Amino acid sequence: MLRCGQMMLAQALICRHLGRDWQWEKHKKQPEEYHRILRCFLDRKDCCYSIHQMAQMGVGEGKSIGEWFGPNTVAQVLKKLALFDEWNSLAVYVSMDNTVVIEDIKKMCWCPAQSSSVAHSSAHLHRSALGPNKNTAGLCPGWKPLLLIIPLRLGINHINPVYIDAFKECFKMPQSLGALGGKPNNAYYFIGFLGNELIYLDPHTTQSFVDSEENGTVDDKSFHCQQAPHRMKIMNLDPSVALGFFCKEECDFDNWCSLVQKEILKQQSLRMFELVQKHPPHWPPFIPPTKPEVTTTGAGAVPLNVLLGTEWGSSASRRTTTGGITGLS
Repeated sequence: MLRCGQMMLAQALICRHLGRDWQWEKHKKQPEEYHRILRCFLDRKDCCYSIHQMAQMGVGEGKSIGEWFGPNTVAQVLKKLALFDEWNSLAVYVSMDNTVVIEDIKKMCWCPAQSSSVAHSSAHLHRSALGPNKNTAGLCPGWKPLLLIIPLRLGINHINPVYIDAFKECFKMPQSLGALGGKPNNAYYFIGFLGNELIYLDPHTTQSFVDSEENGTVDDKSFHCQQAPHRMKIMNLDPSVALGFFCKEECDFDNWCSLVQKEILKQQSLRMFELVQKHPPHWPPFIPPTKPEVTTTGAGAVPLNVLLGTEWGSSASRRTTTGGITGLS
């Protein structure tokens, strides 16, 4: 499930920087943004979305190192890690109680303009923490690109057939990033459907450790699906899932809201999730998450892995599960 979470996030970053129509081709020279995305996911404890950072951040969600994650736990981990990632500058919203609140999302995505001194200080701090040559494209004011994750329970022990049509409808939306889920003992990244079968990518392949080369590029073959995706009957799906959507601009989110109202909410007697305009009054007040303060020393900012407490050994000595995190393209 950690790898599946990486897959969904990597697809969001591709949509963010390269566009949804971008496709990977073997031996073709790729833009610098592509290589920067890959470097975010390398199996090193100092990379923002490495499996080390995700596993360690899961400790705060009550999951010990090595303990299995569910879709909701992975969503919460991505939400926290994104706070430290100023280059991609994503707003990650994870719905509560099967409810998406439009007011809260817009409050989170519309970031106020920063003064030049604050922006300069923040940019310097980020470069110190994450290494040289990292510009901070995400510091400009305006709408922050949205990664929307909706954890759901679509049944008790098995998926309730009443949800199937709405579940498939989500894959048709132009904002869709697929879904996290699986079946007992197996986590998959679902990217579409064909009839009553779901199409998915399977992370259960052991591959050798990959690191960046001297020129900053990455041997990227293992980060992509080299064979046809798998299929499974939708009724075999575990009822615990998490839907993912990416909205680069506010108009994308407004369009998504319209599609949800038209294709899912108005046609379903038993709704898969709720979409409401205002923050429910009986909920605690919504406070947009912010990055914790980073203390500095004479040598500069505290590195991200130290800040998060990731005191793991070198991943170069390990064999890891698949790095196929960008397999959608």
